[in-house]
Amino acid sequence: MRMHEFRAMNTSVMLALEPDTGSDEGLRWTQAFIEECESCFSRFLPASEVSRLNASAGEWTPVSAELLDLLALSKAYYQETGGLFDPSVLPDLKRAGYDVSMDEMRKRGDRGGQTAEHAPRADFGSIELDTAARRVRMPDGMQVDLGGIAKGWIVQEAAKRLRTYGKAAAVNAGGDMYFAGLPGDGTKWQVRIENPWDPSHAAAMLEVGEVAVVTSSISKRTWKQAGRARHHIIDPRTGEPAEPEWVSVTAIAPDADLAEAYAKAFLIGGRGEATRLMLQRPRVAVLCIDPSGRLFASSNSKEYLRDDHQLFQFNQNESPHG
Repeated sequence: MRMHEFRAMNTSVMLALEPDTGSDEGLRWTQAFIEECESCFSRFLPASEVSRLNASAGEWTPVSAELLDLLALSKAYYQETGGLFDPSVLPDLKRAGYDVSMDEMRKRGDRGGQTAEHAPRADFGSIELDTAARRVRMPDGMQVDLGGIAKGWIVQEAAKRLRTYGKAAAVNAGGDMYFAGLPGDGTKWQVRIENPWDPSHAAAMLEVGEVAVVTSSISKRTWKQAGRARHHIIDPRTGEPAEPEWVSVTAIAPDADLAEAYAKAFLIGGRGEATRLMLQRPRVAVLCIDPSGRLFASSNSKEYLRDDHQLFQFNQNESPHG
């Protein structure tokens, strides 16, 4: 298996390829593809498509087919999750201090200053998409951050393209993973789910086929604002960094954009929304870790777990099952 690591999207990106021929070319091309996508979808780059769209809220704006697809997916997931997945929380992210890239945030330390009051936002469901003319109109004042779902989409597209250079390929970008094909020996891919408090130890080990595995956590992208601990998962219902009952949620799904949306929705919604979300998308499996280290899991997640674990159900009785 050929490996290649580089930095993009404010995280470490790992490419893995079991090559036929031309492996170096495939790895270089995939890195270039990821970097090109970042230049289109990053809210931190003033010339990106997303930045131009945010600057033109209230007007019909021509967009690429890829951005139109991402916005259509985002709108569908927003409606499916009852607004738990909501890319229009960008003003609240900025208010919480996340107004530059995470790499820059870590250099600056405490963001200081007092936070402004949360202001009402336009409903993300009101965004207008004109597929025929390939244009978008967002309500006045709306700003979107497609960072998570865009990262999932990029990871999946990159893995599928890399797969054309070999028997099997995988891409991992800071916890967003997609696996294309299976290794030549017929084994499944081994996936290590980090313990949120000790990344050197695994909370669980998975065996997966051609699927996406995405982890959303409140323990990774963190900072201080006027002495207060903050993180990047905004609860759309309050406009503040979420105070979830789980520290991290891992979603396993056929598509990385789906896994991204539902990992975030489960993390924000907690056990109160778990049953509804599972009924909405029965093919999505989830593993949730609470502050005491207990592993809550959907019943379909057991097929992916490599080892026996004591799993807790989502209901309020918290009954463990093996």
